[in-house]
Amino acid sequence: MAWIISMISVTGLILSTAATATTATAAQALPEPVQRQLNQVGIPEHAVGIYAHEIGTEQPFLVLNPDAAMNPASVMKLVTTYAGLEILGPAYTWQTVLYAHGKIVDGVLNGDLVIKGYGDPKLDLENFWLLIHRLRHTGLHEITGNLILDHTHYDIPQDDPGAFDGQPYRTYNVLPEALLINYRSTELRFIPDPEKKSVRVVADPIPDSVVLLNNLKLTDAACNSDWRNALDVDIQPNQDQRGNILITVNGSFSARCGRQSMLLGLHDSATYTRELFKRLWLQQGGIFNGDVINGRAPDGLTPIKVYHSPPLVEIVRGINKFSNNIAARQLYLTIGTEGSSHQSRSPATLDKSEQALRRWLNSKQLYFPELVVENGSGLSRIERISTRHMGELLLAAFKSPVMPEFIASMPIAAVDGTMRNRLHGTPVSGLAHMKTGTLNNVRALAGYMLDQSGQRVVVVFFVNDAKAIRSRAAMDALLQWVYER
Repeated sequence: MAWIISMISVTGLILSTAATATTATAAQALPEPVQRQLNQVGIPEHAVGIYAHEIGTEQPFLVLNPDAAMNPASVMKLVTTYAGLEILGPAYTWQTVLYAHGKIVDGVLNGDLVIKGYGDPKLDLENFWLLIHRLRHTGLHEITGNLILDHTHYDIPQDDPGAFDGQPYRTYNVLPEALLINYRSTELRFIPDPEKKSVRVVADPIPDSVVLLNNLKLTDAACNSDWRNALDVDIQPNQDQRGNILITVNGSFSARCGRQSMLLGLHDSATYTRELFKRLWLQQGGIFNGDVINGRAPDGLTPIKVYHSPPLVEIVRGINKFSNNIAARQLYLTIGTEGSSHQSRSPATLDKSEQALRRWLNSKQLYFPELVVENGSGLSRIERISTRHMGELLLAAFKSPVMPEFIASMPIAAVDGTMRNRLHGTPVSGLAHMKTGTLNNVRALAGYMLDQSGQRVVVVFFVNDAKAIRSRAAMDALLQWVYER
């Protein structure tokens, strides 16, 4: 649910207004290299928000439309991850609890295995394998009943996964689940075979649940970053009683692209978990012939195993380095359960997360009247924040005990994450930790960098315009100008 954080007092409003007036007077004009790049692609100044502030100084040295409420795209993840690190702590872990609904005799569970999730954002293939491995190490080797999946820790709207952009099978549109296994993702691997003049297409990790019709033609054309646009992937769900998916792949694929892959969210939770659990359980010597059902853990059961996720600091790194939308949304939901055990705070709701984030910002005396948060990931048409307030959030984070973990989670220019292909061969290479944001008509950049004198600078740059896709050169020009100023 979207919400707006209101001003706490008239005094706060007066101080904010005064600061705005002072800063606008003090800040210089837009740097010529940045202005030139914007002019070349036809992006007007009114569609741009900029805020640059050297840490330790009283005022920003450059602002442009700093108080305009703008869509930050995935840069909103900085709000969510900073809040998560402070509210939950860098060492926080999520629990996934396994119960036996029946007696275990000589390693045989005469009944159902129940798995209750509490929102682990990283129960991926590797960690789900580890969960099953540890379950086997309890001595359990056969389950005579069913596998019950308990998602009841979340009480959130069951939205249409394709509502955002009409792409319901793209993994970034997978919706949060209290027990989300491997993001319900299926990887399509494209493997060129020049000798046979063909392209192999392989589905992983549950190939038996997918029927592939491969009509791809292998070419020797140049390989572009938009190689996916040469593919036509048609998906027909529920082709049989087991919910198998028919995927027809048409189009062309260049041998020069080498091996590539595409991630899709094809299956519902029960189908995906059934196939993956059976495969991994069998690989580890287990026996299970039951079905998988969404349900609720009966009261009074004693856990046979409690699995803990990797620590939050590791998950935050994945969220910011690689802009993981679903992990950000699950972290945002978890923020609403802070300060108490999972059980006493169940269920997690968007309202609880809203209230927790509001309390946290107020406790830090950060009053952002224009702030709108829908899901905490930036995958939203309505989320809003100004560049000034994003900058003030980053200034506050620099003084926080979690500052090292927070900065280390951001992509590094020319090194890794979503910044790995930017600013190579420039002095900024390796010196800027920047979170990027991308939506249709939105481009955003925010983070920290070192200038040539070794001073740390907060930089925020938002573009909301139909030509935003062309703004990358202007953003890179600003980082280089800040370095050299």
